[in-house]
Amino acid sequence: MATLAQWIAGSRPRTLPASLVPVIAGTGVAVGAGHAVWWRAGLAGIVALALQVGVNYSNDYSDGIRGTDDARVGPLRLVGSGAARPRSVLAAALGCFLVAAVAGLVLAAVTTWWLLLVGAAAIVAAWFYTGGKNPYGYRALGEVSVFVFFGLVAVVGTVYVQLERVPWEAWAAAVPIGLLACALLVANNLRDVPTDTESGKRTLAVLLGGPRTRILYAACTALPFPIALAMAAPRPWVLLALLATPLSLPPTQKVMQGAKGAALIPVLGETGRLQVAYGTLLAVGLAL
Repeated sequence: MATLAQWIAGSRPRTLPASLVPVIAGTGVAVGAGHAVWWRAGLAGIVALALQVGVNYSNDYSDGIRGTDDARVGPLRLVGSGAARPRSVLAAALGCFLVAAVAGLVLAAVTTWWLLLVGAAAIVAAWFYTGGKNPYGYRALGEVSVFVFFGLVAVVGTVYVQLERVPWEAWAAAVPIGLLACALLVANNLRDVPTDTESGKRTLAVLLGGPRTRILYAACTALPFPIALAMAAPRPWVLLALLATPLSLPPTQKVMQGAKGAALIPVLGETGRLQVAYGTLLAVGLAL
């Protein structure tokens, strides 16, 4: 039976900023518009965090029963390592999805019914990333899903449940946040190229190969800064996001200098810190 520490490790804490940063950025937009609703922002945070943990456990379960994680480098895999039974990990994933669904149902009840469709799409996307007979995460579509759901949907959705409208700042903020979320996945998949190739998991990193995947990572960590510059024309305080620039340099340097395998594990933490800093500073700038 897995210990509490193993369950926490299995939730992949270094990936969790990808769920909360969009909510922070979206709430910054709402504050700037003069109509933040903090309890709704809190529920949006619960939805995002529960979905992220749920998809991590779901991936652990699905990859584990396929044998994809048998020789994986990186954080603990509960099923692949034998620390937890597959059914227990599946139950944890479904429990997280249930929490997200209940919180989302409350938000839909106080705003609009079509949010239920968005929530259902998010849960379906979370499951079929590595679940089902033809998981799209095995078809090089993981980055697309992350950009859509942890960028566009998460930021714009957070803004909508508070303002019940979507100003242009919501879409503008969603793009760099989505790119930084993609950077996390790109670094993760770059690390796993050898084992994914061997197991037949065709991620975007496997298809592109190491050199082009490294360029993709660098683009994902660099593009948010010129986007902030463009947003600063009507919103000068957004320039605060540029203060996060130094945090983009160490992980990008490691990736571009050819770090492989376990040497890429610190990159995940550094990318997460970059995303938190950029997203928080962007939120402050939008709020001001």
